[in-house]
Amino acid sequence: MTLLITLFAAIICTVIWYAGAYKSNMKVGVLCWLYWGASIMWFVDAIFEYAEIKAEFFNPAPLDMLNDAYLGLSVVALGMLIWLIIVLISDPKGVIKEVLFKKTSKTKITSEN
Repeated sequence: MTLLITLFAAIICTVIWYAGAYKSNMKVGVLCWLYWGASIMWFVDAIFEYAEIKAEFFNPAPLDMLNDAYLGLSVVALGMLIWLIIVLISDPKGVIKEVLFKKTSKTKITSEN
């Protein structure tokens, strides 16, 4: 389940990037790399788990599937959080810089009066 969730996130993110976000400076490519890396990690994990338990791999217990789904959604959320931090630090549209400079200029004006 973790593999499927991260794979879907990687595919959706790649489609968004390919549709035109690569021209943008919102760093959607970083998000793609995060999700594709997670997908590869879960794929390797699935290979080793299949090698260990063979046919049981295809009949997981419902509780195991729920735990895996929760883990997959957590990985997708963590990837979004990392991407958001990267975008906020790089501030591609200059919004944060503008807000910070407006606040400092207002405080200077009020402190001078």
